[in-house]
Amino acid sequence: MSKFSDLQKNCICDADSLREYLSFPDDEKEVMERIIKRYPLKVPPYYLGLIDRDDPDDPIKKLCIPDPLEDSDEGEEDTSGEASNTVVKGMQHKYEQTVLILSTNNCAGYCRHCFRKRMVGYCGDEVADDLEAMASYVSSHREINNVLISGGDAFANENQVIKDYLETFSALDNIGLIRFGTRVPVVMPQRIYEDEELLSILEEYGKKVQIAVVTQFEHPRELTCEAKRAIRALIERGIYVRNQAVLLKGVNDDPKTLSDLMNGTVAAGAIPYYIFQCRPVLGVKNHFQVPLLTASGIIKEARALMNGQARGFRYVLSHPTGKIEVIGPEGDDMIFKYHEAKNPADQGRIFRVRLDDRKCWLDMSDTK
Repeated sequence: MSKFSDLQKNCICDADSLREYLSFPDDEKEVMERIIKRYPLKVPPYYLGLIDRDDPDDPIKKLCIPDPLEDSDEGEEDTSGEASNTVVKGMQHKYEQTVLILSTNNCAGYCRHCFRKRMVGYCGDEVADDLEAMASYVSSHREINNVLISGGDAFANENQVIKDYLETFSALDNIGLIRFGTRVPVVMPQRIYEDEELLSILEEYGKKVQIAVVTQFEHPRELTCEAKRAIRALIERGIYVRNQAVLLKGVNDDPKTLSDLMNGTVAAGAIPYYIFQCRPVLGVKNHFQVPLLTASGIIKEARALMNGQARGFRYVLSHPTGKIEVIGPEGDDMIFKYHEAKNPADQGRIFRVRLDDRKCWLDMSDTK
């Protein structure tokens, strides 16, 4: 049995087990159990230990513990149009040069703000199961030059599965970059620095193709000694690490927290990549979204507190039509730019939208 499987056995996955760590009344337990049936709970003991039990609004708690606000029918299951981009089961081709693979519906820990709540933890209908077919597609589409292996969490796969992906795609001459999307360095860093087999696999194939780990630290308190050790272990094996965060209400939606996060990831060796606007996902929309005008102001103030490397991120929406950068307000409008576009004709296009103080997302009609 792998170290990862051993670590998974200790995760907290139900309300009764959680109650041994965090106290809450019976009526709250009933609501929590109802939410868990719809959106599963999984928290590694390491990550649970980061919660300040004396703070009812603790940001780490918000990131991993079910909240009554999730018990809502507002929002959408697929806010980025993933179904329409699927070309082989489990593989999406939305942007010309990139394919994205849903390699698993499992994670080391289930985030309450997950934009794939429709599948993570219980539904495997969208998970890739034919590596040969995916490789054939990539090989025959010469415009594709990089593969993003996601999930769920790419590092929630067993080591042999990770090796199979690397062996298959590193052998294709049109692929120069393989990325792994994972929050394992955040919620279960021991999975990385204690697993010599995993590190050796990454080092071996990193000599054949550039490998990147794209992780997701959301709050400065997640940057523990253990997390930094995991990042350093990857870097020492030739893997470069980048961080993307989501702007989340009650977690990192103030300039000081956000700047501390971005400066902290740089210091740890994970260079900021994106800050995402929280998507209007079912079970997330009412809980974590910050209005765009408010968010833009937070980003502006936070940038002023960041070092030059930390400022290298883009603030974006991952929209059905593409990855849309939020440039900022001008007069009564907000200026946007397509950083990546599903329709090549939109690539680089700048547009403006009149926003009110409550608008948290762009409708399809806003992008025309």
